[in-house]
Parts: sequence; structure tokens; C-alpha cells
Amino acid sequence: MRKAPLVTGHVYHVFNRGVNRQDIFFGKPDYKRFFEEAVHYKTKDNKFSYERSFLGNDNETGSLSLGRGARVEILAYCLMPNHFHFLIRQLEDGGITNYMRRLANGYAHYINVKYKRVGHLFTGRFKNVLIETDEQLLHVSRYIHLNPLVSGIVKDLKTFSFPSSYLSYLGENEDMLCGGGEVLRMFKSAEDYEKFVLDQADYGKKLEEMKHLLLDLEQ
Repeated sequence: MRKAPLVTGHVYHVFNRGVNRQDIFFGKPDYKRFFEEAVHYKTKDNKFSYERSFLGNDNETGSLSLGRGARVEILAYCLMPNHFHFLIRQLEDGGITNYMRRLANGYAHYINVKYKRVGHLFTGRFKNVLIETDEQLLHVSRYIHLNPLVSGIVKDLKTFSFPSSYLSYLGENEDMLCGGGEVLRMFKSAEDYEKFVLDQADYGKKLEEMKHLLLDLEQ
């Protein structure tokens, strides 16, 4: 059991990574599958399924049902090769836990069948941190969106090809999963938010370098 229950109406930074820090995404179709399941389970309890078997063509498109009665609201997200981040509001009691359990179990089953692997995909239960202030909300959204840059995956966030809500914040694409309006309302324009994010890029890179150094020393 969690030390503190997740409270309806509150926003949390939710994240998890692959077991032993191993990858959880092995190609673009896997990111696509996770994203589509993430959309589906916002409102649906039933198992996500493709119109045709996902074991066939990796380019097949799943059947997405947005519907009403969402259990969670996604404010920001980023999917990285071996972990993911969500900035997420709980809309009903047990909403985040039910959502993350269905998403993690469904995606892990897909990966295990597709790649003929066994065992856990994720490192236990997801982790969560309560967002208590608007300032914290802003900084966590920036932290989430900076992940691909500070990790050295890309040199320009606009070229990040994996799912992230960053481009939808900037108004450069539509996003079926996320609505960033709550964060963007604190800025005069999307350009101001972009500046807010990139102003901390160098600092974020230094922190990432320090983290890797500490990990190396621990081994």
C-alpha cells in the first residue's frame, strides 16, 4: 500500500522505468502502442485491442475510444527509451491507480508477446509526487519536457520523434492524450513557455551529468 493515498482533484508527477533500467520501448511501433493505450484507458475499463492482431503489421492502427467519464486528466507527458513521465490529475477516487495499472499491465503483455520475453517490464509500482503549488506545476512540466534534451537523445526538442506533449504545448501538433491549457494559462504565449523551458536546458544537462557520475561511483 502507498504511504499516502492519491487524492481526487490533485495533480501528481507519475513516473516509472524499466526493470534494471532496461528499455521499455524497442521501436516506434512500441511508442505508438503505449500512446494509444494511454488514450484508451483514460475512459475505458475494457482491454485495448487492435482491429487486427498487433502480431501482424506493426503499422496497424488501434481503435481509439475517447468517450466521456475520464478517470484522469493528462497535463503533460514524455516517453523515453527506458522510462516515462506523466503530469496527471486524478478525476475520480482510485483513478490514477486504476489507470496506471491497466496501462502498465496491458503494455507489458503486448511487449512480452511481441518479443517473446517473460517477466516484469517495469520496476514495481509507479512512483508519484504530489504537485502542491503552481510554481511546482510549472517546473515539473519543464522537467518532463526537457528529458530528451538533457539526456542527450536530441539537440533540439522540436526534433524529438518519440511521444511528448511538448510540441502540442507550442501549438505545432494536436494531441489526443494531453491538454496543456492549465500550464499555458500562466504564460502570455506558447513562445513564452518555450523560452521558459529552454532557459533551463544547460542547467538540466549539468544535473544529468552529475547524476550519471554519481551512478558510476556507486557501481
